[in-house]
Amino acid sequence: KIYIPREGEEALSLEPSSGKENSGKININKADISSLMTLPGIGEAKAKLIIDFRQKNGPFRSIEDITKISGIKSGLYEKIKDQITV
Repeated sequence: KIYIPREGEEALSLEPSSGKENSGKININKADISSLMTLPGIGEAKAKLIIDFRQKNGPFRSIEDITKISGIKSGLYEKIKDQITV
């Protein structure tokens, strides 16, 4: 399938990106592994889990949804919540 955005609609890229928004926050729906790994407590394994989760389930609807990832509990979420966005 090929999706063609409507006039005025922002085109979504399927290419991995840094996911860094203008706010300086990491967009957990767009970030690649290396960008996710810049977050405290997120190593390569958790970064891969984040990407796998969004590929299987679609984009995160809120930053709180990251706690659905195995190994990301409330303590880690509290450390990263101000550094992420969707």
